This record gives sequence, C-alpha cells and structure tokens, in this order.
Amino acid sequence: VEAMHRLISLVSLVAALAAAPGFAQAAGTSAFTHSTPGVSGYDVVSYQTGEKPLRGNGNHIAVHEGVTYLFVNEANRKAFERDPEHYVPAFGGYCAYGVSVGKKFVGDPDVWRVVDGRLYLNLDTSIQQTWAKDVPGNINKANTQWSAIRDKDPATL
Repeated sequence: VEAMHRLISLVSLVAALAAAPGFAQAAGTSAFTHSTPGVSGYDVVSYQTGEKPLRGNGNHIAVHEGVTYLFVNEANRKAFERDPEHYVPAFGGYCAYGVSVGKKFVGDPDVWRVVDGRLYLNLDTSIQQTWAKDVPGNINKANTQWSAIRDKDPATL
C-alpha cells in the first residue's frame, strides 16, 4: 500500500511539472527541459548587479528557450523574466573567444566579462587574456561565426 501511495505521489508530481509554465517546449520536442541548469547554476542577473556572480538556488527558477536558470532571489528572477535576452550569456554560454575562431568550447562561469550589458564567458583565464587583447574585434568575429556554428554539434567543429 505504501508503494502504491509513493507511485501516486510521483505520478502527481510529474503531472504538476508537465503543466508548470516553462516546462513545455515547442511541438515535437521533449516535454521537459534539461536538468542541468544554465551557466552551471549561477544567477545570470548577479553578473550585472554585483561584484561577482552568485550561485542561484532551486527556489527561484525561470526557463528560457529550454534552459533552466537559477536565481538567488525572487527580484533577480523577475528582472530576468522582464528581459531575458539582456541577461543570458552570449553564444549560448560557449566561450566567446572559441566562437570567434569557429569553435564551441564550454564557457567557465567563473571566467567572464560583461561588455555593453552583455555577458561573455571564456574557457579559462588564459583564453580570456587572448580574447581581451581585442574584445570588440573578437566579439565581431564571434557574431559572424555564431550564425554558421550555432546549431552544430561542438564535437564536429
């Protein structure tokens, strides 16, 4: 009997999640978003409002384009929901320098820079030093490259 109650609770939870705003995606795709949070769980609003980025928590979440973002508080979540494009990292969170050379390297959330209100991540501090030698030029190159590699598997680049 207890096993049956647990099963009913689990089914109820799954049904509630499926009905929750942000969990449904475009037709033809999975009904659930990724379980790995965007930017490794860092609060993307905190990059622009504090001295350093802060880890979010599961109490304050928002889903944007199939990615779940965590926030440190409700105010940051609301700010994100008002203008998500202002806060999401450029190039899907891939390394900004990597994208400028046509690659998709995972961006480290601890190696970042906000330029003109946009969050850019880099692979590591060494790569960030290279990127920083010509930030505007590398951003322009990355913007050009991104349209060609956006939908490609990183392993194929």
